[in-house]
Amino acid sequence: MKITGHLNKMQTKLESPVAYFLPLDDHLEAMAPHIGHNISLHATGNIHCVACGRKTNKSYSQGHCYPCMKSLPQCDMCIMKPETCHYEQGTCRDAAWGDEHCMKPHTIYLANSSGIKVGISRQIPTRWIDQGASEALAIMQVSHRHLSGLVEVIFKNHVSDRTDWRKMLKGSPEKVDLAARRDEIFAASADELAALQKQYGDDAMVKLDKSEPVSINYPVEEYPSKVSSLNFDKTPHITGVLQGIKGQYLILDCGVLNIRKFSGYEIEFEA
Repeated sequence: MKITGHLNKMQTKLESPVAYFLPLDDHLEAMAPHIGHNISLHATGNIHCVACGRKTNKSYSQGHCYPCMKSLPQCDMCIMKPETCHYEQGTCRDAAWGDEHCMKPHTIYLANSSGIKVGISRQIPTRWIDQGASEALAIMQVSHRHLSGLVEVIFKNHVSDRTDWRKMLKGSPEKVDLAARRDEIFAASADELAALQKQYGDDAMVKLDKSEPVSINYPVEEYPSKVSSLNFDKTPHITGVLQGIKGQYLILDCGVLNIRKFSGYEIEFEA
């Protein structure tokens, strides 16, 4: 079986284990049947922007051409650092896009991928799966993205906001009492949170102190003892036994491949 199409981030379903589907243009390839078997991915050399379809020699911001990277709101710096959102200043790259994606409720959460971290998202539990979290807990909902960034900055004084992807791919992390850590972080941040609530209003920030942790299991038969990253730009043809999938990574016996990183790449997939 050989299928040719452009990659995008893998689609997922929260099952036990997580169900993964590899997008190749309009085709969705279920990946669970391929675990334990040899697969081949060959980059044809064609890269097309995931937004405008323009052919590009280099991909930016997870699949965009350079002009789109410089002009689209989803490629702006505030996507990575929501506390720098400039929508209220009237300088959003596309106010309609901001209305649809940023001026909506966001969830702040704790996740355990390679250790405990804080994060924000509108896409729960998809975001947790994409980060390879083994357990996660929603702790607060806020009215818009900028405010979520301001809260995250406060929480970062007490917990990391980063995932060690190499450690995440080596196995399941040590379990953490996420509810207890939530309560500790709320207590340590009480004054700063109260100041934000006074500024934005009582309804703008809601603590989710009754939510329960979610456990996530991944379809992995064998974790690598040493994590070696695979790259289509250096190795156009990648073949090996698929040992598992976690986050947005295929775990092969020859290394790990970050599918999301190569969005827009045309691939010949064979299994």
